[in-house]
Amino acid sequence: MVQYFIKRMLQMVPTIFGVLVIVFILVHSVPGDPARMVAGPEASLEEVELVRERLGLNNPLYVQFVDYLLGLLQGDLGTSLRSGRPVAEEILTRFPNTLLLTFISVIILTVVGLFAGIFSATKPNSLRDNTTMMFALFGVSMPNFWFGLMLILAFSYYLPLFPSGGNAGLEHFVLPGLALGLSSSAILARLTRSSILEVIHQDFVRTARAKGLKEKIVIYKHTLKNALIPIITIIGLEFGSLLGGAVLTETVFSINGIGRFLIQSIQFRDYPAVQGCILFIAIIFVLVNIVVDLCYALVDPRVRYE
Repeated sequence: MVQYFIKRMLQMVPTIFGVLVIVFILVHSVPGDPARMVAGPEASLEEVELVRERLGLNNPLYVQFVDYLLGLLQGDLGTSLRSGRPVAEEILTRFPNTLLLTFISVIILTVVGLFAGIFSATKPNSLRDNTTMMFALFGVSMPNFWFGLMLILAFSYYLPLFPSGGNAGLEHFVLPGLALGLSSSAILARLTRSSILEVIHQDFVRTARAKGLKEKIVIYKHTLKNALIPIITIIGLEFGSLLGGAVLTETVFSINGIGRFLIQSIQFRDYPAVQGCILFIAIIFVLVNIVVDLCYALVDPRVRYE
């Protein structure tokens, strides 16, 4: 297990480096002049040129990339062109909001997705199975931002129960958590149903029933336990994806998180901020995937990592 963990951590290095190269090239290929954005619309050409020189934008691209790498090795993600603050500080300031939104969303998607999947799988091809899967298909198909807007209309405008935006308190995260969690739970429900149906007809489940165990024990202790690996995979991927920033949902609900910061940085051509955000998201995603892989052995001892 330790060797596997070390091996996966080492595999992070080329992955993260590849992300860095691709993002650096793409960001610098976007049309627009960040020096003009920093200098302001009223600045003269001489002032813009001075800003470009100060930011090192006149240097060849490979020189800018090497300078960026040298900064990263010293723990420096650069300075935001828009705010003038260190990018690392900007990201860490917003990360708690994204983390809280992620936890709320993952709790909702896990509870709803597992319950719907089990509820559907225990009576396959019945009315409740078809109805549950119809709602799951609806959940998979609808965009998060549209569902978020519908929740704002229903529970903030017509029924003023929750605020429509902001991140001043826990109540501000209820609607965005529902928008993300319910949409993602549809995928988990369909996967849980198929995983349970694969396991439920195996011999050890028949043996458990033949021993006279209650159906709930057969489902939750024997069947669900053996169907957990794909379910953990989906929950882990969703967790990593949401930690990287639910871009549209944070924008719709005006949450000051990483996703919204990334959108604002792209609009401003804030190269260091965009690169820092995507690097942070990539590292989080890889780490979450390693944790998910390690969880496999805990859930199913048959999984080994030699």
